Amino acid sequence: MRRAPEEIGAIRRAQARLDRLALYPEPVRVGHVRVLHTPWLFRLPWFRRFHGYTMWSLILLARPLAETSDDLVVHELCHVWQMQHKPLRMPLSYLWQGYADNPHEVEARAAAARTRSE
Repeated sequence: MRRAPEEIGAIRRAQARLDRLALYPEPVRVGHVRVLHTPWLFRLPWFRRFHGYTMWSLILLARPLAETSDDLVVHELCHVWQMQHKPLRMPLSYLWQGYADNPHEVEARAAAARTRSE
């Protein structure tokens, strides 16, 4: 499946923002990253609380990409970056550290905030 120009643009904008940070030894790799609008997923009980969700190199969005903030794409791409460096530890951390105060969530929120244009 080919990526639409809007998807490529959103990923590259988010990558450019994350490239300003030195969170991991290697920059985020976006060659296989996909961003998909999956409203049906976010109607399921577990996912209702999220606006976006990342599964390794797949970013799922509750709203169409055109209606999604760049901050959310940065946040979710940060999770891709985390999983590129900690492919098992990162997702499993939610089992014992929960969601709200999970260090990976804190880091992704901070990455979006620190790279936001004024």
